[in-house]
Amino acid sequence: MTLMENISEVTEFILVGLTDALEMQIPLFIIFSLIYLITLLGNLGIIMLILLDSQLHTPMYFFLSNLSLVDCVYASAVTPKVIMGFLTGDKIISYNACAAQMFFFAAFATIESFLLASMAFDRHVAVCKPLHYTSTMTSTVCALLVTGPYICGLLESSIHVAFTFHLFFCHSNVINHFFCDIPPLLVLSCSDINTNEIVLFTLAALNVLFTLLVILTSYLFIFIAILKMHSVEGQKKAFSTCASHLTTVSIFYGTIIFMYLQPSSSHSMDTDKMASVFYTMIIPMLNPVVYSLRNKEVKRAFEKVIGKAKSSLGFAY
Repeated sequence: MTLMENISEVTEFILVGLTDALEMQIPLFIIFSLIYLITLLGNLGIIMLILLDSQLHTPMYFFLSNLSLVDCVYASAVTPKVIMGFLTGDKIISYNACAAQMFFFAAFATIESFLLASMAFDRHVAVCKPLHYTSTMTSTVCALLVTGPYICGLLESSIHVAFTFHLFFCHSNVINHFFCDIPPLLVLSCSDINTNEIVLFTLAALNVLFTLLVILTSYLFIFIAILKMHSVEGQKKAFSTCASHLTTVSIFYGTIIFMYLQPSSSHSMDTDKMASVFYTMIIPMLNPVVYSLRNKEVKRAFEKVIGKAKSSLGFAY
């Protein structure tokens, strides 16, 4: 009865945040506000460019627009609350808001990992089987390669939230993190968390191993195809594109593996928080640069939009 009374009292949690140093609150508010603004402008800008330019209505940019949408959502699930905490000092989050934050972050982070795999497969077909690209990457196939990640992400996130918030939180309501993530919440539970740890590790492992297998296999065949190219310039261009993609994949999967594929007893929350900054805030900001702004077709589309805007303003003037 005491246990149930304790859990009934947990109607909100307190997020410790990144630091308690008062002199760092305003600088961090400015830094993370800029990061979030760049994230939104970059990703929403990519989406608009792809929608407005008919020459970008291809499978590659269809996946890219979905990746940008996912980055916007999962960055927005975490960053605004962090920013407001720096500005107002309010680090309280309600029980339901905590569950919602965990759901949206876990769902769209999972969706991102599967989308990265879909994009790798798309590039594999484009580089290794260019003559069959159109017949292979049909609208139906593209729809499945995008719908699948959303289904997997929402399903996996639902399982995590159900298992996590079925626990009794009677030790404390202070979360040693800057958002409602699974590992720091498990620490607060006085229930048996063995099942939760098994579920977390199993789902994360299956997710990471499957998507990484697709990505690495795709790029293995891509590299083999590149090495067979006779054009040195073509090889350099292809290697540059692959290096950019693999850099982001390495950062994303490196932090995910570091965070979730280890026992809870091995976790250092301060280290986890630093790692979490990368995949909650930095990666969504970098993705438009890595995937798009170095791309000539996107640059051309951007210049076209700017040119039309200048012409319209000049005409109006």
